[in-house]
Amino acid sequence: MPSQPALLPRSTPAASGISSRAIAALLDELDAQSIECHSIMVVHRGHLVAEGWWAPYSAERPHLLYSLTKSFTSIAVGLAIADGLLSLDDKVVDVLPDHIPDGMPEQGRRLTVHHLLSMTAGHGKDSLEEAWQLEPDDLVKGFLRVPFPAVEGTQHDYDNSTTFVLARMLERVTGRGLPEFLDERLFGPMGIEGAEWDRVASGAAFGFHGLHLTTEAVAAFWELLLRRGRWGDQQLVPRDWVELATSKQVDTRPLPDWTRNPDFLCGYGYQIWMSRHGYHGNGAYGQHCVVVPSHDLVVVVTAAIDEGTALPGLLWDYLLPGIDDPGTTRDDELLADRLRQLSIAPVPGSAAPDRSAKATLDASVEGSALPDGTSVTVDPVDGGWLLQLGSSLTIEAGHDDWRESSPLGRPVVARGAWQADKFVADLYVITTPHRVRLEVDGDTATAVWSTVPLTGPNLILHLQTPLMTRPDVA
Repeated sequence: MPSQPALLPRSTPAASGISSRAIAALLDELDAQSIECHSIMVVHRGHLVAEGWWAPYSAERPHLLYSLTKSFTSIAVGLAIADGLLSLDDKVVDVLPDHIPDGMPEQGRRLTVHHLLSMTAGHGKDSLEEAWQLEPDDLVKGFLRVPFPAVEGTQHDYDNSTTFVLARMLERVTGRGLPEFLDERLFGPMGIEGAEWDRVASGAAFGFHGLHLTTEAVAAFWELLLRRGRWGDQQLVPRDWVELATSKQVDTRPLPDWTRNPDFLCGYGYQIWMSRHGYHGNGAYGQHCVVVPSHDLVVVVTAAIDEGTALPGLLWDYLLPGIDDPGTTRDDELLADRLRQLSIAPVPGSAAPDRSAKATLDASVEGSALPDGTSVTVDPVDGGWLLQLGSSLTIEAGHDDWRESSPLGRPVVARGAWQADKFVADLYVITTPHRVRLEVDGDTATAVWSTVPLTGPNLILHLQTPLMTRPDVA
């Protein structure tokens, strides 16, 4: 892939005043907890001082951000407000009058941009699934039909639908799609290239999820917020909007089924979480960025982890003690060497270059990525294998190297091995946090997600570009 232009100036930890040993200790703890990280970036005092990718992930590759996307939508809304096209008091029903459903609760008529941004519509829960079930072809209508057990503005409930509605309101008043609007007003001026967006079946960007960006682009965006909307000599986002969006607007409550995490109980701004040491954005499976204004610090991590991992807490425990304790240039050299060698462990086993296999897929295993009965063949090629999964997926897998193919448009990177009589390969949907473990044992095969994408388990869907699906993210 072509390299992307640098967005942030480089420095070293010692020159910037942060300890390389602290960053290395964080890496040690990530290893100790078997956390599958894909990238990490540390920006201190405006300079990128540490960066690394766990192969096969790499610097130039965009990565699915899941709910980190919400913060970008918030900033887009702020730009529309600055243009005089929206206000915090504008009502959903006034901006989108053609999406008012029959039998809408009266509270739906009172919902404003502020309620959506702060997730205080009053649904009492994430309304997304119910809204989609009520109105499969119009999520805005569904959102307005879902009952409101709490009075608007009184209670924060994490609610994906609010951001979807905001995106549609922004598009109505600007006449531009959310991706195009951000390209023109933010990404272009910042030098961010190659943003990709997943979309609902109608073709509209989700808004609450689905943005793919490189790690450095994510770091640059949050550095922009740390600088209160200023990028170089341009004020790209009004300072007062950034301060509003990154300030506490409402108290937060423990999220259902989430491990208790103090950094989600510090309040919520406008599509941005408050934390014990500043503010942060959080996307499913460990797409995370924290901003610590008091230490001029931005840290980005992309990963594939469960929601019980208290990632912000690890950053506080290991990085903050290293501020203003720079260490030595030798420490920096050791850290840089380690960061260059990061890699996800390949499948162990042998190449067995003359062996092939044919099998039928068993989809009874939880998290199956392909339908039951899918044919699977494994044919050796130079230094690896050609994997045929059904009639539409032909994927290359290496043994001593990662191999990339794009059978349906989106890249998949794979590596495998024979383990006695069983063939095993990891198939990384490399612009996402997700991978599929393929196993062929005799005449039976399985293909199981390590973490099932929130947009469903169908691997074929996730290898198409753009990904287009119904808005049923859980």
